[in-house]
Amino acid sequence: MTETILFVDDEPNVLAAFKRQLRTLFTIETANNGSDALDTIAANEPFAVIVSDLRMPGMDGIQFFSQAKESSPDSVRILLTGHADLTTAIDAINEGRIFRFLTKPCTPEALTEAIKAGIEQYRLVTAERELLEKTLSKTVTLLTDMLSLANPLAFGRAVRLKRIAREIAVNLHLPGAWQFELAAMLSQTGCVALPVDLLNKTYTGQPLTKDESSLYASHPMIGFKLLENIPRLGPIASMIRDQHRTFASFATQPYSHKTYDIDLGAQILKVALDYDHLTQSGAPHPAAVAEMMSRTTIYNPELVEALGQKEITKDAWAMKVVNVSTVEQGMVFDENIYTKDGKLLMPMGMAVSLAVQEHLLLAAKTVGIVEPFRVLIPPQMLSTVG
Repeated sequence: MTETILFVDDEPNVLAAFKRQLRTLFTIETANNGSDALDTIAANEPFAVIVSDLRMPGMDGIQFFSQAKESSPDSVRILLTGHADLTTAIDAINEGRIFRFLTKPCTPEALTEAIKAGIEQYRLVTAERELLEKTLSKTVTLLTDMLSLANPLAFGRAVRLKRIAREIAVNLHLPGAWQFELAAMLSQTGCVALPVDLLNKTYTGQPLTKDESSLYASHPMIGFKLLENIPRLGPIASMIRDQHRTFASFATQPYSHKTYDIDLGAQILKVALDYDHLTQSGAPHPAAVAEMMSRTTIYNPELVEALGQKEITKDAWAMKVVNVSTVEQGMVFDENIYTKDGKLLMPMGMAVSLAVQEHLLLAAKTVGIVEPFRVLIPPQMLSTVG
C-alpha cells in the first residue's frame, strides 16, 4: 500500500506508539493538534486515511474533521476516543463525515483493519471520481463542439456567459465555482433543437413574434432534458432549467446545501444572461450594472455587485492575424468569420476547439473563407505561439 496515513493526537507517546506498531504496514505522518494537521494536509498530497483523537485542546477531533473534509474531501476519516457516547458519535458522523468510530484502548489489530478498510474506501471513491471526471470532461467537450457547429452564435454566447459566471464566482470566492462556469457553458445546449433562423434573430437582437418568443423560451427545459441523466450533470441541468427565473421566485427559507447550489447557479445564469444582452446591445458596463442593481426582484443584488467595476475582458491576451492553416486550438476569434459567399461561419468570441478547427478546414476547401482574420491568444499560449 502506497497511500499515506495521517495520525493526529496531542499525546506524543500515543503518536510514537502508532508509528512503532504500524510503520511496517503503512506510510505514516503525524501531527500534535488539529491546526498543525490542517497545515500538514495543505502541504502534502491527499492522505488516504486520517485518524484523529477526539479530545484535544484548542480544536477537538470533530472540529478538526469538519475543516479537514473541506480541504481534503476524499480522505477517509477515523475518530479515536476514550469517551464514546451516542451524542459524540452522532456529532462526529454529521459534522465530520466519519467513516469509523473507534474507542480507546484500541488494539493494533482493530486499528489496522479499520485503516485497511479506509484505504479501500479511499481507492473506490477516487477511482469513481476520476472515471466520472474523465467521462464528464469528454461529454462536455462533445456537447460544446456540437453546439459550436450547430449554431456558432449560440456557442459564442455560451463562451461569454462562462466568462461572466467565472467573474462572479471569483469575486464572491464561491466554493465549487467550476459548476457555475459549466452551467454557463452548457446553458445554450437546448438551442440545438431550435430553428437556426430563430436563433439568429434572437442573438442579433431582432424582434420575435409571440410564437417565436414562446419557442425560444423552451430551450432551457430542452437543455435540462438533454443533460439531467448524464452522471454529475443533474445539478447543472437544474441550474440550466431555471436560468430565466427571477430572483423573487426563489424560496427565502433555509434549504439544503445541494438545493442552495442549484438555485444560486440559476441566479448566476440569470445575471450573466441579461448582463450579456445589455452589453452586447451597446450598454457600457457601469450602465448595465446600474440598471440591473435597480431591479432587485429580478436579480440577486449580491451577484450583480460581483460583476465588479471593470469591463469583463480577457486581460493580458494578445491579438494576432492568422489564416485557416495557422489557427490553433485555444485561440479565440476576435472578429466574425465568414465564408466567401457571405455566410457567418464562426462568431467573434468563439474558442477554437478540434471540431471548430476541422470545420474551418473543410469550409476553406469547399466554399472558401475570408482570410486572414484576427484571433486572441490566451496568456498560457503566448510562449508557444510564434
